[in-house]
Amino acid sequence: MEKGKYRVLLFYKYVMVEDPVTFVAEHLKSCKEIDLKGRIHVGTEGINGTCSGTVEQTDAYMELLRSDAHFADVVFKIDEADGHAFKKMHVRARKEILNMSLEDDINPNELTGNYLEPEEFFKKMQEEDTVVIDARNDYEFDLGHFRGAVRPDIENFRDLPQWIRENKEQFDGKKILTYCTGGIRCEKFSGWLIREGFEDVGQLHGGIVTYGKDSVAKGQLWDGQCYVFDERIAVPINQVEHVIVGRDHFDGTPCERYVNCANPVCNAKIICSEENEHLYMRSCTDECRTHPRNRYFVEHDMTVEEYDARLKAIEKHRNEVHVG
Repeated sequence: MEKGKYRVLLFYKYVMVEDPVTFVAEHLKSCKEIDLKGRIHVGTEGINGTCSGTVEQTDAYMELLRSDAHFADVVFKIDEADGHAFKKMHVRARKEILNMSLEDDINPNELTGNYLEPEEFFKKMQEEDTVVIDARNDYEFDLGHFRGAVRPDIENFRDLPQWIRENKEQFDGKKILTYCTGGIRCEKFSGWLIREGFEDVGQLHGGIVTYGKDSVAKGQLWDGQCYVFDERIAVPINQVEHVIVGRDHFDGTPCERYVNCANPVCNAKIICSEENEHLYMRSCTDECRTHPRNRYFVEHDMTVEEYDARLKAIEKHRNEVHVG
């Protein structure tokens, strides 16, 4: 498919939606009529979505959403694509359009950090007494991040507040900058930081994807790629230089290729080369490799004899590497 004939849209808007369930039913019908594909969450606090389609389809969707007074000023982040980035169209009602699971929720329209445009964020990152906190999950950070940014040890965004509380001493007295993919996570997270007592809090307006397109910042000081929640998996950000920060799960070599562990009980995201994916049967550990539900065995129609031979080959390879 010729690049440029398809686009991926990323958008959100915090605004009161009186009846999300009714809105969802009507919106899904309209999206299907356009033949759009993607994932959209709607709640009383607003909308959060990403979707794909042809230029004509995405234009039609942007016009559709903006025709609703609630979303007349919604900002769309637009990427050119080779084809659809999703297989289906899902529009769902959610209690939160972004799950932070706070006991006392944050309304970003009432409390949020200072918006910093890409050029200003680029400058402030380099100031003294400034700490940059990645508001994303660990596997997103591992594929790419701002140089020198703090990596919270979390698998889910809802775990970030507790991690900050447990590590608060390294941020006390600092000027805090935070960032995420498209900006929605920082809207609540930066507000939460202020409520927790941090005074100087700034957020990257529009997120990483906007920063990468800015004509002044040009994605500088970003290393690796940006993880995205669609079939593209990752997109480039730095227009000036490309530094690979991802490391192969199995041998530690530079790599930017993600797969999911073949054990569905685990399903962990693994950075690995295609060669190592097949050498280790796309399994992150020995336990996952020998799990009775391992999908690699079924997907490749392996016999028990072939499977046992592969296990022996892995052990042999390990011994050879260790001896070397």
